[in-house]
Amino acid sequence: MSQSNGQAKLGGRVGIVGTGHRARLYTNAIAARPSSQLVALCDLNEKRMKYHNELLKKLGQPEAKMYPAADFEKMLKDEKLDVLVVTTVDATHDQYIVPALYAGIRVLTEKPMTTDVEKCKRILKAVDETNGSVQVLFNYRYNPAHWKVEELVASGKIGNVKSVHFEWLLDTVHGADYFRRWHRYKDRSGGLMVHKSSHHFDLVNFWINAKPKEVFGMGSLAFYGAENGKKSGWAKDYYRARDSKEAETDPFAIHLGDQPDLKALYHDAEHVDNYHRDMNVFADDITIEDDMSVLVKYSNGATMTYHLTAYSPWEGYRVMINGDKGRLELEVVESAFRLPKNKGGSADGAVHGEKALPNEGHQKIILHPLWEAPQEVPYEIGKGGHGGGDDRMLDQIFGPRPGMVEKDSAVARLGANQVDGALAMAVGLAANESFKTGKLVKIDELLGVVM
Repeated sequence: MSQSNGQAKLGGRVGIVGTGHRARLYTNAIAARPSSQLVALCDLNEKRMKYHNELLKKLGQPEAKMYPAADFEKMLKDEKLDVLVVTTVDATHDQYIVPALYAGIRVLTEKPMTTDVEKCKRILKAVDETNGSVQVLFNYRYNPAHWKVEELVASGKIGNVKSVHFEWLLDTVHGADYFRRWHRYKDRSGGLMVHKSSHHFDLVNFWINAKPKEVFGMGSLAFYGAENGKKSGWAKDYYRARDSKEAETDPFAIHLGDQPDLKALYHDAEHVDNYHRDMNVFADDITIEDDMSVLVKYSNGATMTYHLTAYSPWEGYRVMINGDKGRLELEVVESAFRLPKNKGGSADGAVHGEKALPNEGHQKIILHPLWEAPQEVPYEIGKGGHGGGDDRMLDQIFGPRPGMVEKDSAVARLGANQVDGALAMAVGLAANESFKTGKLVKIDELLGVVM
């Protein structure tokens, strides 16, 4: 399995398709790097594109030309893009990746690469036919803690890997956010197994340098949703938070009008496309799981037990990798606790993405060699979004910021290509299939191709 897409640092004329909140990261990054210029925006919602142009103006950059989604291929033809960044709804990624590849454009796509087998095959076929380039933006690969884990495993510190245990906890702000927006519908996001856990499955593939082959899983909607909310007593009676008295004191609600960026992107733009970003997490139309257990068998014989909880009091993760010479443990507390926020109150830090979460806790790597005392492993503590991964990823894909010189040449190898994207997504797809059937799923049979 490739661990790098072989790309040089990218620059030139850049277009972004999908101009929601996550796209802000790329608009800011491109504006800060003289080797790149954002020349085109494409979205269903003109108001959101105008927001990004206002952001460019504030950053001293020229406005990008705006294209409605129906004119996407016209944008590709007219703008002579070098790079396309795809940040649309997950289920639509292939609609933009494939035409861009056939137009000879390098593609950078948010994870997951796509959400089902046929769309994945379509992307892989287009890469093969065009000899094109797709990089899946797995920013957690760029977190210095995760580099260190890979370095320790690759150097043989714990010997041959035999098993992995990986637990990820999403708190009741970040975790709940997936149940307020389009991600709550599995046909749009693939569920958290695909949308969120593909991050984690990619890390394990990367750390142990092996391909996932077999998957068994059990998952349920255990906390969110109407019935669960009634049982726990957390549910309040409203459809969405906007204009709802009930939502004003609901700790699970988000109040878009209280946060300037979300207000401009969603609150003030929803009349264009009727997209509601603030739905009740205890509604009866949620089709994704919030509590999931997965068992994975890898090509090197190793196994992984994985668990994702989306309603935890604290946010972070624990990873344990067992080998025939020892054990490696990583523990990261991204946010030790969350406090409730009523409408009109100050926000309790980031919901997702561009900066560190509030109430940051500890992080540590412990190496346990057999027949030796354990050792705490020193490493650089990353700052900012995704443990410092965002800035390092942006330096790799768009070139370093002015005055910045990349300190570690190893960063260049961290880019994930379309095969890496497919393998990470495939574990989630196989888990979803296992949830439905109660059976073990073989990835090569699921994808119809040996990866």
